[in-house]
Amino acid sequence: MRATSRPLTVVSVLLGTFLAAMEMTVVSTAMPTVVGELGGLALYAWAFAAYMLTATVTVPIHGKLADLHGRKPVLIAGIALFLLGSSGCGFAGSMGALIAWRAVQGLGAGAIQPVSLTIIGDLFELRERARMQGIFGAVWGVAGLVGPVLGGAIVHTLGWRWIFWVNLPFGLASAAVLAVAYHERPERHPHRLDLAGAALLSVAVVALLAAARSSTAGLAALPVAAAALIAFLLVERRTPEPLLPLDLFAQRVMAVSSATGALLGAAMLAMVTYVPLWVQAILGGSPTTAGAAIAPMAVGWPLASTLAGRLLPRLGYRRLLLGGLTTSALAGTGLALLLRPGTSVLVPQVLTFAYGVGLGLANTPLILAVQTSVPWNRRGVATASTLFFRTIGGTLSVGLLGGVLAAGLGRAGAAAGVAEKLLGSERASLAPAEVAAVGGALQGAMGIVFWSVAGIAAIALLVATRFPRLPVSGAAPEAAARAEG
Repeated sequence: MRATSRPLTVVSVLLGTFLAAMEMTVVSTAMPTVVGELGGLALYAWAFAAYMLTATVTVPIHGKLADLHGRKPVLIAGIALFLLGSSGCGFAGSMGALIAWRAVQGLGAGAIQPVSLTIIGDLFELRERARMQGIFGAVWGVAGLVGPVLGGAIVHTLGWRWIFWVNLPFGLASAAVLAVAYHERPERHPHRLDLAGAALLSVAVVALLAAARSSTAGLAALPVAAAALIAFLLVERRTPEPLLPLDLFAQRVMAVSSATGALLGAAMLAMVTYVPLWVQAILGGSPTTAGAAIAPMAVGWPLASTLAGRLLPRLGYRRLLLGGLTTSALAGTGLALLLRPGTSVLVPQVLTFAYGVGLGLANTPLILAVQTSVPWNRRGVATASTLFFRTIGGTLSVGLLGGVLAAGLGRAGAAAGVAEKLLGSERASLAPAEVAAVGGALQGAMGIVFWSVAGIAAIALLVATRFPRLPVSGAAPEAAARAEG
């Protein structure tokens, strides 16, 4: 068997990771323009929720498939699915088609991150692996920073469809380099895929999102969501390799961290999704301006995360966590209070930066506390479970707040089709009085969304007050258990 080229393999997996990481923020700046052309404002949130849901529930499945069949075929298949979904999104002629292809994209993205990190773990020793993890973290930070601005520029110059098509050459290059440079002799480990758990969780989440569309839909969807959730919990208790190991949550640090992480993800992804919509619809900003409004959050997060790592030995987990969540809650409240017609785009920029700072300060102690409170052989699954809750929280919040937005427009007597004109080229043809009327209705609905985001951030702070007092010196599980008592 030919030797693996480590430098080329690293380039390949970093490129794939960058594409998957950038997809969320790139699309958030393009979606208002997409709605202006395709319509379907009531379905706005589903374009995000479909991607996040399929990516989240398939992450552990792809990881186990990589153990069964090898890393290389699973990662190349994931890239292929991601590119297939990207191509389909670019050719979509309706919001329904776009949402379906976004789900396909998510299926591929669910393979890219975990399998890429697994390949790095296979290729490098522990000391080198720590350095590589730093490089991967930097890739996610750069993707978050570049994504909004690049997305706005592409929409402004080439059109929104190129947001998806631009993935094709880079994704093909990543797969081609991986095929040539990476050679493995798979060590096959027996695994049981929790397909039933993934399916039931998907049904529960989709039913909850459907319930947010209207009270009539809720009557039918809520019982389905409840039944699917109960069945999911029963399956997770009995399956040998569950999607979500429930016994972990007997420890208070895991339970509180997961709940806090879900609320953090809910507020963060809602902000990234709806601030660009507000900038384009209410301020009449360009896609580039909409992207610039949320870009500072991607600067504040890594800066504060680095600072938190240095302050942790002196301040401890709780002080950093509560300080960060207080900052985020204040920033969320500022968005709800200050985002009004005529506001300078500098206001959301300052507030999203502050929100990013809060997230960075809170995220570091959350992750480190979870990792130090479980044995070594459960550290991976504990970390993955925390990230799982954060993404599920974001998926639900984006979808449910989309229902809140549609309901708010309906109560104001504004049809979604009329509001969509504010996002496309038809805005210039509207009379000033009509722009003011439709904008006022949309502002009222968006105000409800932003107050909901502020409320979610405040609840996260409240939940975090239950975080146990862990010693910073690296608590063993026994010490964590005593701290929870």
